[in-house]
Amino acid sequence: MALGFSFEGPIPQASPRPIAEVAEELGVPASALLPYGRDVAKVDLAWLREQGAQLRGRLVLVTAITPTPAGEGKTTTAIGLTDALRRLGRRAVVCLREPSLGPTLGAKGGATGAGRARLVPSARIDLHFTGDFNAIASAHNLLAALIDNHLHWGNELALDPRQVSWRRVIDLDDRALRSIIVGLGGTANGVPRETGFDITAASEVMAIFCLARDLADLEARLERIVIGADRHGRPVRAAALGAPAPMTALLAEAFAPNLVQTLEGSPAFVHGGPFANIAHGCNSAIATRSALALAEIVVTEAGFGADLGAEKFVNIKARESGLFPDLAVLVVSVRALRYHGGATRDALERPDPEAVARGLANLERHLAILSRLRVPTVVAINRFPHDSDAEHALVRERCARLSVPSALCTHHDEGGAGALELAERVLAALFGDRADAAGGADGSSACEDRTRLLYPDDMPLREKIALVAREIYGAADVLFEKAAAQSLDRFEAWGFGRLSVCMAKTPLSLSADASLRGAPRDFTFPVRAVRLAAGAGFVVVLAGEVTTMPGLPRRPAALDLRLDARGQIQGLR
Repeated sequence: MALGFSFEGPIPQASPRPIAEVAEELGVPASALLPYGRDVAKVDLAWLREQGAQLRGRLVLVTAITPTPAGEGKTTTAIGLTDALRRLGRRAVVCLREPSLGPTLGAKGGATGAGRARLVPSARIDLHFTGDFNAIASAHNLLAALIDNHLHWGNELALDPRQVSWRRVIDLDDRALRSIIVGLGGTANGVPRETGFDITAASEVMAIFCLARDLADLEARLERIVIGADRHGRPVRAAALGAPAPMTALLAEAFAPNLVQTLEGSPAFVHGGPFANIAHGCNSAIATRSALALAEIVVTEAGFGADLGAEKFVNIKARESGLFPDLAVLVVSVRALRYHGGATRDALERPDPEAVARGLANLERHLAILSRLRVPTVVAINRFPHDSDAEHALVRERCARLSVPSALCTHHDEGGAGALELAERVLAALFGDRADAAGGADGSSACEDRTRLLYPDDMPLREKIALVAREIYGAADVLFEKAAAQSLDRFEAWGFGRLSVCMAKTPLSLSADASLRGAPRDFTFPVRAVRLAAGAGFVVVLAGEVTTMPGLPRRPAALDLRLDARGQIQGLR
């Protein structure tokens, strides 16, 4: 299998290259592609399996400080860094999550990067892409339909309708669906019961999809899903309904990783899309593993700040897959530092060195989190138009004082050329004096290093939650509401005490209270509810006011979407 790239020269592509050409640079033959038009393809699972398990690449995790509502540019940084590494002659690939229609049509907008650091074809990736989200929602909702059908036709499993925990999903923001009643209208319409909808990104099927090693593991995990309890209080699994086999069939084609490219023609795997504030926030393990087998350096991203995305990458994704990051890139913007230093929202675009100096406490906390997770770190200062040189100097001086390498990045405007300093810092951190070495031949990213995990499997669930709250968020105490405490006791009694914990909280603060900026400490972390995701291998911990079904803002981004006279999509943010 050829591994060398034929890339010559940093020439951004005016239009996407044929996807077969991008794949050829990775050593993927055209016969192993399942094309979705000219610019998108899935890579055949059978071909990937034939390549064996040797992982050659080094894994770089892009994360961030606590973001502002506008975001700090992790996706653009991951893309810009990949383009810059290729400009330096490295075999680099970026692995990202698929965009969800919820934020794309809601408040945030698309998730394919911006400026000259973006994926192409952007509009297609942002809207529907290869249909993976639809397949995941269909598989999830098939199980929901089978549950209600079982209740209607005699309920041989003695399922307690009041204790069915499996909800439905849709890939849209729709607050009206958070709590609903199904089965109304007479006996022909089923058994009336309370339930609700989550967004598809929060689906346990999405988490399973992103953590499974192969199709056999996918089906085995689907079998372990707990859908609720019977009238004797015993857990009932999806396997009892015969659901996992047809669910796997619906997911089989979607499970093959999607290959696209950046504006500069760098290969990009875009696959899976769980949110980091309410799910585990990482792209699929099969895409990451495939990239590590094909490339020298793999750049990936975990959602929101290091307190959410990076913590879950290590304690959930790496725990399940063995894919531990070799290096983290911590994205910082002085806009966010102003915010955490006390600047008002209407003043975030004005230079304020004093606010930046105060906000550096947030940067230090995230560096401490990554140190606790034993991930070496490089800081990427993502430059925005209203930044000042004095503010950048403050950040670089603080990083130097902490012996953390930093780089100023302008990839939004300049593409890979604007991330060359960052790429050089990354290469030095990965290879040291061997920055010109091939690297990764020992498969270091695949080596399981459980000493890097925050907690062991056999620690009780409450202690795991408290440990994350104290050591990652800075909490002094954890308050478990009665319903949450009872559910944790039940999960332990059912034998699920060895599962990981997936914290669901606001991304806008290290705490569960979005109004607490900077680096708060000694607060009480409130656990409102917990949900069992036995197939995924974790318990979801809902803290504060976080919701698993977002609502639309007063003016949704969907209202800007339109087709121009040529039939091209316009208005995507």
